Amino acid sequence: MNFDRINEKLNILADAAKYDVSCSSSGSKRKNTNKGLGNAAMSGICHSFTEDGRCVSLLKILLTNHCIYDCAFCVSRRSNDVKRAAFTVQEVVDLTINFYRRNYIEGLFLSSGIFKNADFTMERLLLIAKKLRLEENFNGYIHLKTIPGASDELLKEAGLYADRMSINLEIPTEQGLKMVAPEKSHEDVKKPLGVIQQQMKEFNAERKLIKSTPTFVPAGQSTQMVIGATPENDMQIMYTANQYYNDFKLKRVYYSGFIPINHQDKMLPSIGTQPPLLRENRLYQTDWLMRFYQFDVHEILNQQNPHLDTDIDPKLSYALRNLHLYPIDINTADYHLILRIPGIGVQSAKKIVVARKFGKIYSYQLKRLGIAYNRAKFFMTCADDQYQQKDLIAPQIKQRILSFSKSKYLKNQPNQLNLFD
Repeated sequence: MNFDRINEKLNILADAAKYDVSCSSSGSKRKNTNKGLGNAAMSGICHSFTEDGRCVSLLKILLTNHCIYDCAFCVSRRSNDVKRAAFTVQEVVDLTINFYRRNYIEGLFLSSGIFKNADFTMERLLLIAKKLRLEENFNGYIHLKTIPGASDELLKEAGLYADRMSINLEIPTEQGLKMVAPEKSHEDVKKPLGVIQQQMKEFNAERKLIKSTPTFVPAGQSTQMVIGATPENDMQIMYTANQYYNDFKLKRVYYSGFIPINHQDKMLPSIGTQPPLLRENRLYQTDWLMRFYQFDVHEILNQQNPHLDTDIDPKLSYALRNLHLYPIDINTADYHLILRIPGIGVQSAKKIVVARKFGKIYSYQLKRLGIAYNRAKFFMTCADDQYQQKDLIAPQIKQRILSFSKSKYLKNQPNQLNLFD
C-alpha cells in the first residue's frame, strides 16, 4: 500500500466532504454480534453528541470528488479547478477498520461525487458497506449517501447495511435548483426517498410478525439544503422542509449556508468569505420549533411574515406578534401551551407539568427549574408574580429582553449562538 498516496487522497476527499453537513448522532441501535468489531448503539456522527452528552467521531469522506455534474455551488463541480482523487473500495474499508481499531472513529459517513453514472457510483458505496458488515463483521455506524438516479435494487440492498441514508435536496425550490444546477431535479430526490421510505414500512411491518427480520435503515433518512446561493426567502425554505418531513418522515433536514467557491461565477451571490451563520441558526431554531415544540410552520412564517427576525429567535418573534394569546397560566395551561412561552424549553415544560401535581408553582420554583425567567416573565403568570407585560407593547418587551440579553452576553464572554438565545 502506498501510504503517501492514501494520505494525499484522504486530505483531498476529507476536505471535500466537509461541505456535507447532513449528519447527526446516529439514532441507530445496531449491536455487536458474533464478537464483531464496533457497536452503533448510543454512538454516532463526527463532532456531534449523543443523547447522554458524549462527543462522538466519524470518518467522513467522499469516495471521489470526480463528478459528471456542474452544479455552480459545489466545490466538486465538473468545471472547478481542484485536485481530483478517488479511493478504491478496499481502501475505504481498510481506512475505516484501521481508524476504528485506533479508536479515532466510531463509524463511517460516506458520500461521493457521481462518476460515470449513478448506478456505477451507488454500486461502489454499497460494496463498501457490504464488505464492512459481512467480511469485517463491522457493527459500527454507517451513513451512506443515496445517489440520485440509482436503481431501486441498489437502494434496497444498501438499506440492509446502512444505519442512515441521506440524499441532498441541494436547493430549496425547483426554480432555484434550475438556476445553479440545471442538470438536476427535485424529482430525482423524491423518488429514492420514496423507495427507501416504503421499504422501511415493509420491513417494520414484517418485523412485528417475524422477530428475526433484519433492520432496514434503522436511523432513517435525512436531507440537506444549501441556503443563500439562490434567492428563496425563509418561508420558502421552511415550507419545503415541512413538506419533506411530512411526505417522507425524515429524521432531519440540514441547512448549509452557501460558501462561495468560485467568485467569478455571476450566477451566485457575493457574500464575502463567510456563510450567513445567523440565518442558518434561525432556520435550525424554526426547525426545532416544528419538530419538538409542536408549532405549525405556518404560525412562524407566512405571507405576512416571510422572513425570520435576525435579532430575536422565532419563538420570541411569534409571541410578540401574538400578544393576545398571552399571558399563559403556568398552573393551569396544558403542556402544549407552556411550550409556547419564550424562555421555557421542552425539559422545563415537562418538569412544570409534573411539579404542579404537588401544588401551585411559584416564581422562585420556576427559576430553580432552569427557565429563562427574565424572558418568560412577560408571557406567563404563576402563583405569586405579577403579570410583567401589563400595558407594554411588543417593541417595549422586545427592547427589554434584548437589553437583558446584551448585558448577559457581555458578562459571560466568550459566548456562542445558542439554540434559543
